[in-house]
Amino acid sequence: MSLHSEVKRVTVHTLRSMKANGEKIAMLTSYDYSMAKIIDEAGIDVILVGDSASNVIAGHETTLPITLDQMIYHAQAVIRAIKRALIVVDLPFGAYQGNSRKALESSIRIMKESGAHAIKMEGGVEIEESVKRVLSAGVPVMGHLGLTPQSIYKFGTYTVRAREEMEANKLRSDIKALEEMGCFSVVLEKIPATLAKEVSQSVDIPTIGIGAGSDTDGQVLVIHDMMGINKEFNPRFLRRYADLYTIMQDATKNYIEDVKSKDFPNEKEQY
Repeated sequence: MSLHSEVKRVTVHTLRSMKANGEKIAMLTSYDYSMAKIIDEAGIDVILVGDSASNVIAGHETTLPITLDQMIYHAQAVIRAIKRALIVVDLPFGAYQGNSRKALESSIRIMKESGAHAIKMEGGVEIEESVKRVLSAGVPVMGHLGLTPQSIYKFGTYTVRAREEMEANKLRSDIKALEEMGCFSVVLEKIPATLAKEVSQSVDIPTIGIGAGSDTDGQVLVIHDMMGINKEFNPRFLRRYADLYTIMQDATKNYIEDVKSKDFPNEKEQY
């Protein structure tokens, strides 16, 4: 029997055991109570309260504008819904970079005020001091390498990262460093599949891929993309499992029509 069906509550230890057993980890983002409840009851292993809320919830072009207070608000809503999944919360831009004390304070606020189980930070050796300080307080840390959206203005583009040998070598050393620091897992975003396979096999901690091929230890997608709520985003790595945009729009049109024609509410729908 798989750990997925056995465990009542997914923990960081569960994820490591899943990797050891060759069992893939399924992870999705969520930002609100209703959506989190649906995917938790469906059996998702990990829910990421992502700073992608800046894009898909607030409509910003990048993840940079979302604040720590807003991330805590979304995390609180998700935590109220779940019974099984491990909840990881992104530390937003400005909440940890270059300041390990701020990283610790931000992480403690998330854990105390939301009840989340772990935090996620983007970067490698350059955030070592922050990672170690957060871990020293007993807060589990998930890393994030490859395309790191909080650094989009440094990259200047959302194209695939680590194609060149110098950047690939940095990623190889960074993932080893994150493991040695004590991170329990690492997200690998938009890197060549061969490199993702190589680095996933080089560490004992599980890797979660997004646009990183099939040989990472798990996969993550933004739920609005995967469910087809968002129609503008069409990267190669995205598989849409539903077309909720059309379903919800058609339902709205039917509702409007029924209201205008006085068909809704009917006699059975009133007191």
